[in-house]
Amino acid sequence: MTNENIKDFLDFKVNQYYKKVFIEQDPLQIPHQYTLLQDIEISAFLTSILSWGNRKQIIKSAQKLMNSMGQSPYDFVKNYSPKWKIEFTYRTFNSTDLDFFIRSLQHIYSKGNSLEWAFQKCSPNENCFDRIAHFRRQFLSIPHLIRSEKHLSNPEKNSACKRLYMYLRWMVRESKMGIDFGLWKTISPSELAIPLDVHTGNTARALGLITRKQNDRQALEELMKQLIQMNPTDPTIYDFALFGLGIFEKYGSI
Repeated sequence: MTNENIKDFLDFKVNQYYKKVFIEQDPLQIPHQYTLLQDIEISAFLTSILSWGNRKQIIKSAQKLMNSMGQSPYDFVKNYSPKWKIEFTYRTFNSTDLDFFIRSLQHIYSKGNSLEWAFQKCSPNENCFDRIAHFRRQFLSIPHLIRSEKHLSNPEKNSACKRLYMYLRWMVRESKMGIDFGLWKTISPSELAIPLDVHTGNTARALGLITRKQNDRQALEELMKQLIQMNPTDPTIYDFALFGLGIFEKYGSI
């Protein structure tokens, strides 16, 4: 297909998959349980961190975690004490990691009433990878075990930061369709990149949008150059098309 045909095809698939029904099978349903800004931020962040593997298991584990926080994530984080013991495990993320993540969220909220400030640019020339790196430095600034760092992707080590970009999409993209939240205004949707996973990667390669085999930062940058040409103001809207094609239609994996 030509670039114009690919854009037409993806626009068609966006119209097919960019609907509120999308969240019924997606981890995004977890933060949609809340209305308070901070509850949404925290539940979305922790859900995104758990988002690898089977989606049903992700949703089940994220819901279990919210239940253990009394369905009030912000109150729980504000009042949390390391003396509390929460038994929680999802794949390699365990109670030790959770203790650190909650303490770090508590630390960030002690400096502002939203997690948004931790993603702010340090200079005008920075991009969204720099925002993520800045957030990561803030998050890791309190005492923790090295093992917990693996759960927070590092763009400076060529990671595509799939889960953090998914989190940013949820927080930044407009909310008129009732899917993403559009709560953060200091980050433009034009800055975002899609959460590059096996489904979006396979679809993008089948369409000739990526030549690199690994789903890493370089592959994501290659893909985003193409998507930005198709929609400069909101390139991550194509996440719905690429992901939908990959997971529901097995496009590129047959």
